Amino acid sequence: MPLFLASTSPRRADLLKQIAQTFTQTEVTIDETPYQHENALHYVERMAQEKAKQGFIQLEQQQAYVLSADTIIELDGEILGKPKDQADSFSMLKRLSNRSHWVHTAICLVSQDVQQSCVVSSKVEFRALTDEEIKLYWQTGEPCDKAGSYAIQGLAGSFVQRIDGSYSAIVGLPLAETLLMLRQQAL
Repeated sequence: MPLFLASTSPRRADLLKQIAQTFTQTEVTIDETPYQHENALHYVERMAQEKAKQGFIQLEQQQAYVLSADTIIELDGEILGKPKDQADSFSMLKRLSNRSHWVHTAICLVSQDVQQSCVVSSKVEFRALTDEEIKLYWQTGEPCDKAGSYAIQGLAGSFVQRIDGSYSAIVGLPLAETLLMLRQQAL
């Protein structure tokens, strides 16, 4: 059965190419508003599940698998999404500076008969960031559409002192867990 990736992210597609021979990317749009009092782990798994389900509905075919993923940053129990503007990005990166935070990535695989999901959490420690380098980083355009306002695989890799967990999950698709999920379905 064909495999679809419910994401237009080039990062996720590049990662998936490492473990899946063929797949097709498809765009999905869902409401990504957290529920009131929803914790980060529940939220990120719900987002991945909703994206996969929406992707399956959009296909209008019964013989397919849809894989989705969602990544968020959690700091002090708060979900840090994509920055609204430069001030929001500056605020996020200033809060992450010289501290550890969690990156949670959920994956979900859906077919007519299957719905399987999991969350992979990784701890990331940032070095101290100066106001100037935060401002310069914004000017690169890289933080504009990234959860927590940074991309570990990009220029912000130099912000990271230590990670404890899955690097590929931090980028956006946990390879070991995704491969296991695909193999369980003989994909």
